[in-house]
Amino acid sequence: MAQDSPSDKTVATKKCRHSRTSFTEEQLKILVQAFSQNPYPGYTAKQRLFNTEESRIQIWFQNRRARHGFLERPKKNLGSSKDHASPKEKIQDGRDRRCRTSYSSSQLQTLKNAFTENPYLGIDSREQLAEEIGVPESRVQIWFQNRRSRLRIQRKRGLEEASDQRQNQGQDL
Repeated sequence: MAQDSPSDKTVATKKCRHSRTSFTEEQLKILVQAFSQNPYPGYTAKQRLFNTEESRIQIWFQNRRARHGFLERPKKNLGSSKDHASPKEKIQDGRDRRCRTSYSSSQLQTLKNAFTENPYLGIDSREQLAEEIGVPESRVQIWFQNRRSRLRIQRKRGLEEASDQRQNQGQDL
């Protein structure tokens, strides 16, 4: 059996993942300062930091919390929110969120067709699909995760209903 060269492994890894995000020293100072003020910033707070994809900043905060041993998000009082987001972006417990993504019927049809072909798209396919329908790749990824979850629930519900029907038929005899 032939052994892969190290360069072959590198190429294979790059197809599945984003390239590593490099922050400048200035950006790192801003991130560290923001982290010291609030290790769990909301969507709008992350957007305001600087012009970088929000998901990259989210990952930086997740990694920083992991390194510093943060176990869970602290409970916040509704009145003490530091982020000033519009009411549409607020949810009941005071954390701000990304606005819900709405898809047109043609976008949904494209997503459904792609899901039918392959429910587990790689990063390249997701990026291509995102560009095709005009939404961020992270939204496509979430749509696929939600769709797979929904499919699992539907299958489980179908199995339970079939089991109930068999039990009812056995009682009727």
